[in-house]
Amino acid sequence: MKKLLDLLTEEMQQAFEAAGYDKNLGKVGISNRPDLCEYQCNGAMAGAKQYNKAPIMIANEVAEKLSGTTVFSEVDAGAPGFLNLKVSESFLCAKAAVDNVGNYGTMLRNNYWRYPALQPRMPFIDSKAPKKPKTIVIDYGGPNVAKPLHVGHLRSAVIGESIKRMSRYAGHKVIGDVHLGDWGLQMGLIISELQVRKPELPYFDDSYTGEYPVEAPFTLSELEEIYPTASGKSKVDEEFKATALQATADLQKGKPGYRAIWKHIMELSIADLKKNYEKLKVDFDLWYGESDSQKYIPDMVEKMKKDGFAYISNGALIVDVATEEDKKEIPPCIILKSDGAAMYDTTDLATILQRTIDFAPDSIIYVVDKRQELHFEQVFRCARKTGQVAENTELKFLGFGTMNGKDGKPFKTRDGGVMRLSSLISQITDQMYEKISGNEALSQEEAKETAQVVALAALKYGDLSNQASKDYIFDIDKFISFEGDTGPYILYTIVRIKSILNKYREQGKEISMESLSAAQNASEKALVMELCQFNSMMESACEELAPHKVCAYIYDLANAFNRFYHETKILSEEDEAKRAGWIALLNLTRDILECCIDLLGFSAPERM
Repeated sequence: MKKLLDLLTEEMQQAFEAAGYDKNLGKVGISNRPDLCEYQCNGAMAGAKQYNKAPIMIANEVAEKLSGTTVFSEVDAGAPGFLNLKVSESFLCAKAAVDNVGNYGTMLRNNYWRYPALQPRMPFIDSKAPKKPKTIVIDYGGPNVAKPLHVGHLRSAVIGESIKRMSRYAGHKVIGDVHLGDWGLQMGLIISELQVRKPELPYFDDSYTGEYPVEAPFTLSELEEIYPTASGKSKVDEEFKATALQATADLQKGKPGYRAIWKHIMELSIADLKKNYEKLKVDFDLWYGESDSQKYIPDMVEKMKKDGFAYISNGALIVDVATEEDKKEIPPCIILKSDGAAMYDTTDLATILQRTIDFAPDSIIYVVDKRQELHFEQVFRCARKTGQVAENTELKFLGFGTMNGKDGKPFKTRDGGVMRLSSLISQITDQMYEKISGNEALSQEEAKETAQVVALAALKYGDLSNQASKDYIFDIDKFISFEGDTGPYILYTIVRIKSILNKYREQGKEISMESLSAAQNASEKALVMELCQFNSMMESACEELAPHKVCAYIYDLANAFNRFYHETKILSEEDEAKRAGWIALLNLTRDILECCIDLLGFSAPERM
């Protein structure tokens, strides 16, 4: 389906061609002077040298060819050769010509990509799959087991979930993988500390041959205390650290008792992680961890050696990944340490190999802290150089910035600690409940449920409205506000629209999209034009993996709707045709807003 700019460009190209000029000069863009016009074309400027003619003369000739157009309400040739354009209200909502936009109904409908969840409400919308759907693996989340989620895990989860949803919306097959940290030193630390505390457990008896207990020898809260204690001890006790390193190696070699402890850790941790990610409305297709790729490492390493890529340097096995074109130093990938232990580089390379074998992806996207960029540059280069990934598979690093407090430093609790993610969600939910509980129309139960929905929108929108690669200030007071560029403001707009639509139905009326008509005033036209930008925005946001563009769009759309709402008496309008047209316009606005917030990973309540 064609975008609005494409249709305007086609009309302008025909005018250039009719005036005797190259039609490719007729590209239309959004005006950088909205006080003068809505769109503009600078083709006359570009054609001046080509045709040895003053640009204003070309512009005037083209404008004359548009004198009878139904697409533009105003075409003005301004010095030194700009074509300033305003779109016709009737064109925006009139039936589109079959040879231009197909038989999908009105101009508005043609500029609306149906999201599957809205199909029951929008059955007349046709959806188009991409010409070449991709298989995409998105690596996001990345928590370590045996540790609770904290605020540092927020951005990866929220950004990755939105990109997954956007990519599916665009028609691709997308696989989201949490990629657990479940195979490193933290496991050896836990095992060693547990042995100090409970040496009588059968897991530590090398002669034990029976079945290990089904129940874990620790609770989740005990596990979450064991790890930091062991970690702190390893920093001051060299002997304990050496024991933990040996325990890690024994675990990775398959020692039965240690594997049994590891399974207990995994079961408790994953159950808790799933519960906390559910609060964020984040869902993973795969709960794979570093451990799942270990079986690929031996053959992968041997192949690297055999093919001449890996060699010994200072006792370690490495692969050079630097090139002559590099302007900065790119260290080699360390595949095995001198003691034969695998490194993070090794595990990530094996994970790429595993994904290649299992899914043959067209793209693998890593949503991780931007401070890991060098690590992934090394891994990507090594994967390509050693053949762990197909040549045409895209390996993309999407690094995100830090979430900072008002002091500009990484977000902390008041006492300087790292806040648990569950605590942050609870804090925002409680503050939102205080705001919403004043609405007497809501029962206490509904107010609590609504507070959870709005708090999640505040949290996610507050993060996603920022460009992923940039650091941002996490300001709870700003994020939970019902005014300004915030999630609650977007939801309040949607709820306002729902209320109007419900009141219209209560009058015994049915909503018909066939009632859409030409705009009656400037604010209605502005709203229609925002709606018509939906396809262009979504195409750009999906291609660039940029949720912040969706946020910017719905903020502009919400503002356009609220201006229209305050200037127009919708339900009290006596002209039934006008009222029905406005209701259809509100219905479409609501659908597009709800489609967008679903892509961002949150929803709107019925009332607030």
